[in-house]
Amino acid sequence: MVDLVSIIMPSYNTAQYIAETIQSVINQTYKNWELIIVDDCSTDNTDTIVGAIQDSRIRYIKNKKNSGAAVSRNCALREAKGRWVAFLDSDDLWKPEKLEKQIQFMKKNKCYFSYTNYEEIDTDGNKTNVVVSGPKVISKTGMFNYCWPGCLTVMYDRKKVGLIQIEDIKKNNDYAMWLKVCKKTRCYLLDEVLAEYRRGRSGSISTQGYKELIKWHYRLFRNAEKESFVVSLLNTVRNMICGLYKKKRYVKK
Repeated sequence: MVDLVSIIMPSYNTAQYIAETIQSVINQTYKNWELIIVDDCSTDNTDTIVGAIQDSRIRYIKNKKNSGAAVSRNCALREAKGRWVAFLDSDDLWKPEKLEKQIQFMKKNKCYFSYTNYEEIDTDGNKTNVVVSGPKVISKTGMFNYCWPGCLTVMYDRKKVGLIQIEDIKKNNDYAMWLKVCKKTRCYLLDEVLAEYRRGRSGSISTQGYKELIKWHYRLFRNAEKESFVVSLLNTVRNMICGLYKKKRYVKK
């Protein structure tokens, strides 16, 4: 379908949030979408909550065994039928105009890969008055410098990019996708807050200490990008430096 949006949503034990997240998709002013939820063997009542939502545009798939977000995203991407591919984790939220404005932006500017600003909320959904942005244009080199886009804000044109599949890494798998996409096309910023990122949930990479962050960034370059030890180490150091720069330049409180 020409302008169908395929929304990729991995889920694992987010029963507390997933109904609100799905509702933020249903509330979109742009209605031509499919939501592909791939559940990674949740042990809470995610099944019951998702099953109670009656919308033919929602497809719910369960992994046969607990496999991680990378496997879940790969599965959803293989199932996607739309031209446009967007991403939303099962505890984050979209503003109602997110899809409509982003597609308009990409068509108007003839770009194939874009992201938007987002604001942070806490685990209870309260605004923290933190807004995160990024560079107006991200080249391949710029994306290797740092993961500027928030996963919940990204959209790309599958006609240009094709099918993306990533290595089975446990963290940073969204970043692994952007590195692949940026090898095919640049990423452009729609400079508007169109999403809400839930910060502080247990297990999120944003809650990890610096030692853990360094480890996961190194594994991204070494295992997913198949770089040498030296190149992986240098890219990790570059990531850490650019991460500090992002906090000063693009995180507004």
